[in-house]
Amino acid sequence: MDWLALLQILDSTLRLATPLLLACLAGLFSERAGIFDIGLEGKMLVSAFLAAAIAAVTGSVWLGLLVGTLGSLLFAAIHGLASITFRGNQLISGVAINFLAAGLTVVVGQYWFAEGGRTPQLGQGQRFEQLTLPFAAEMRDIPVLGTLYAEVISGHSILTYMALLAVPLSWWLLYRTRFGLRLRAVGENPAAVDTAGISVRRLRFAAVGIAGLLCALAGAQLSTAEPAAGFIRDMTAGRGYIALAALIFAKWRPWTALGACLLFGFLQAVALRPALFEQTLGFRIQGQLLDALPYILTVVILAGFVGRAIPPRAGGEPYVKER
Repeated sequence: MDWLALLQILDSTLRLATPLLLACLAGLFSERAGIFDIGLEGKMLVSAFLAAAIAAVTGSVWLGLLVGTLGSLLFAAIHGLASITFRGNQLISGVAINFLAAGLTVVVGQYWFAEGGRTPQLGQGQRFEQLTLPFAAEMRDIPVLGTLYAEVISGHSILTYMALLAVPLSWWLLYRTRFGLRLRAVGENPAAVDTAGISVRRLRFAAVGIAGLLCALAGAQLSTAEPAAGFIRDMTAGRGYIALAALIFAKWRPWTALGACLLFGFLQAVALRPALFEQTLGFRIQGQLLDALPYILTVVILAGFVGRAIPPRAGGEPYVKER
């Protein structure tokens, strides 16, 4: 494998890891507060559809992102009402959101555009364009580091850079602020938080809201920032579940989540270029096997073969205030 081919794979890795990273951080906030969120997939799907549909109709990708964010927050509120207010089963609520989103996006898309649930392909002004970072052109000829900066780090959408920025921001918010301390305490011992006079319900709704916002950015990345911008049916393709596996692999830590999502993104990038690895390894690898690698790794992680991962102690349990 030559240097140019490696750069192409690394560039694709960063792009493909973006929605996974945003969804993984969404699950991180939610589960740290004690709310299991299987509905990451559904919120991403709703945001992807609304962002692409509104951008196609209005010609404004930012307006599409705004409406997609509102749609994701609405579904997050539904999950919060079901699991926090009415103390329902969090897993069932998340699965219901996924089914609802999968059906609604196709039905509304067919009614709106009559293209089998798809939206029209997005053009100029209707999608997020690639950004060239400062000094990328000047550093292009510098060996290794300059080439990595110009060819891999530069040239992505603003949502990719927002996802990378969200990692240190999430770390700071969770581990260096009073809000983060209380949020983590709610996931471990909500009764102690309640005894201190802090609203458990309010903190959990805040966590679910942050998860909805991050899922909105993840969905918008898929439909408005990819090379073939536009929405297609079930375009999330299980990324919400892969993000949950990455979260378990990362053991609910932001920086480790970045590494886990980059690993999954690398596997997806490899699957897009099987010929490169055929030349490198000297034998043919079935494309279907490469496509399945991220999902195989997901099963391995969920089966516990990467070490024991202990979730927040109060995760998945509705809090009932003692009288």
